[in-house]
Amino acid sequence: MTIRLPSPDGSTRAYTPRTEPLALSAGGPLTSRTVFSAAHVVADPYADTTPDSPAAVDWDATLAFRRHLWSHGLGVAEAMDTAQRGMGLDWAGAAELIRRSAAEAHGVGGSIACGVGTDQLTGPAALPEIRAAYEEQLAVVEESGAQAILMASRALAAAATGPEDYLDLYGHLLRQASEPVILHWLGPMFDPALDGYWGSPDLDAATETFLDVIRAHPDKVDGIKVSLLDARREVELRRRLPEGVRCYTGDDFHYPELIAGDEQGFSHALLGIFDPLGPLAAEAVRILDTGDVAAFRKTLDPTVALSRHLFEPPTRFYKTGVVFLAWLAGHQDHFAMVGGLQSARSLPHLGRAYELADGLGLFPDPARAASRMRSLLTVYGVPR
Repeated sequence: MTIRLPSPDGSTRAYTPRTEPLALSAGGPLTSRTVFSAAHVVADPYADTTPDSPAAVDWDATLAFRRHLWSHGLGVAEAMDTAQRGMGLDWAGAAELIRRSAAEAHGVGGSIACGVGTDQLTGPAALPEIRAAYEEQLAVVEESGAQAILMASRALAAAATGPEDYLDLYGHLLRQASEPVILHWLGPMFDPALDGYWGSPDLDAATETFLDVIRAHPDKVDGIKVSLLDARREVELRRRLPEGVRCYTGDDFHYPELIAGDEQGFSHALLGIFDPLGPLAAEAVRILDTGDVAAFRKTLDPTVALSRHLFEPPTRFYKTGVVFLAWLAGHQDHFAMVGGLQSARSLPHLGRAYELADGLGLFPDPARAASRMRSLLTVYGVPR
């Protein structure tokens, strides 16, 4: 049976869903690349909440999704942007998420790294308060037994007067960290409040400060996670990293070529798009583990159209498409999000996301996905 999908011009078009999913099986750890999926949280749809109230999380479904990712050999990047940090999930909820997910990871032998930020702060903050907020969150992550990801801070972006403030604060945190961390550079397309991070809106100048932080503490930096959606800049940056410091791509537009790499190196991955693409991404990297770069690209390149669609401007709302696809795929029983963010994308946008994902064979049960898509269309008043 066909589905009438809405188009941006107000018309509808017929789409015939596929009948068989891709045959993707669980597997062991990946060997040629370290790959983290930044995972979403599942809201409790029965909670009596408002968009500005504390998040109500369905912990069973949230942890089940993480077990799904681990079963395919992927690591989980926890309490990151994809988990709606600062967009529905506050620090109290993130701390609980970190503790629960880390305990689950230890129970199943899964790899986990967790975001450390300053989102417990409300309103303007001075640099000592920002440092204390980072320290509080770093302690929670380290006590959980997870690797730390030092996330970019809105508060620091607002309070810093220049590169020296970044060098001082990050240097303090790296000296304090008990194990090597991942440094996270999130661009303003993901969060406009982070414009001018590392002390300058000029990306070349910001890059120099970023590299200065790493060079001063190479033994405390496992790697960097770069989310600037600029493949050329990422390649240039990774070539300048000290030996032993990894580059984890966060580029949801160019990840196949960056992970494949070139004669001078490659990127590992820490990606939000690997939430809906988890099993297929793992399959592609297993092919890369054999050294077959061409087959890796043939497997992963077709997914870029879906990723570019989900991450189209305003890019920060990509989480809506990620959760929508998790619902269609059967990883949760509803399309509700913390903070009410399910309303952040239009019906034509969601319809196209369904079409692209179905075309890739991402839904384990295409008939169920089609039925759920039809139910959403009915709610919106789209005629059959």
